[in-house]
Amino acid sequence: MTTNTEFKAWRVEEQNGEYVGSEQTLSTADLPEGEVLVRVSHSSLNYKDALSASGNKGVTRNFPHTPGIDAAGEVVESATGNPAPGTPVIVTGYDLGMNTAGGFGEYIRVPAAWCVPMPSGWDSRTAMIYGTAGLTAGLCVQKLLTMGAKPEQGRVAVTGASGAVGTVAVELLAKLGFDVVAISGKADHADDLKGLGAKEVLGRDTLAEEKKPLVKPAFANAVDTVGGGPLAELLKQIQPGGSVSCCGLVAGPGLQTTVLPFILRGVNLLGVDSVEIPLAEKEAVWKKFAGEWACPKTQASARDIGRKDLDEALKAFLKGESSGKIVLDHGK
Repeated sequence: MTTNTEFKAWRVEEQNGEYVGSEQTLSTADLPEGEVLVRVSHSSLNYKDALSASGNKGVTRNFPHTPGIDAAGEVVESATGNPAPGTPVIVTGYDLGMNTAGGFGEYIRVPAAWCVPMPSGWDSRTAMIYGTAGLTAGLCVQKLLTMGAKPEQGRVAVTGASGAVGTVAVELLAKLGFDVVAISGKADHADDLKGLGAKEVLGRDTLAEEKKPLVKPAFANAVDTVGGGPLAELLKQIQPGGSVSCCGLVAGPGLQTTVLPFILRGVNLLGVDSVEIPLAEKEAVWKKFAGEWACPKTQASARDIGRKDLDEALKAFLKGESSGKIVLDHGK
């Protein structure tokens, strides 16, 4: 890698005990070692980016740091020749945006094994409308289907339905013929969720703490994006033999439950990881979203921002005030 190119990045620094993000000018010489240099045109905003920007050491250990766990753009240099220069690629997960400079900069340098070729018919913006959130939603739905979930079994719940993962899960499940019950704490987004295909929109009180270890089954299957107490309550409401795909922790990482949903109803709790899974699994889901799993309503409703808007948008994540898909456009 010989090119030294200046570029703009939104970088987080520790200042007097606080973590402050700002646009800075960097050089590709400042990037970590790696086999592939990618010129990033778009990124996507995620809860993990908000944690990194707030100084969460469980996500990012060392600062200054450039967040952005998603990136899409074009290969500029490749030590291995694969992917070749000029190839459009998607990079999500692994260590990107955590301890490796991420997609909130106009360039990243990463291992070749992190790069997925852009699916046919997609551009970088489309890829980042889905991003890690869309990938995670697709993996959640894929796990339910693998476990035998079918529309005729009954209603499917999606918790945190107004969020970046939830909105894609709602539209995808509805597209596949399921009766989707969207569970959200944002009552003002009910019409938007119904527009994505939800048959019903319920508030957070649907999963309010109930002392009984089991309650009357309400859902055949579910996608849970929040974890914590709501997940514990959701498990009590799943029909015998049903499954819950679990992928988030905005309500907390703890899970206080009993074994009764599992041993009396045969409920399956399915963990979903979108970070460290093999590249082939990511590529398979991207190809589905570029084809039969396309979510046109999600694509049409995505909001574009520039680097100057990142601070406000990331703080909204931490306050629970963010909804839908937000794309960072480095050209804005």
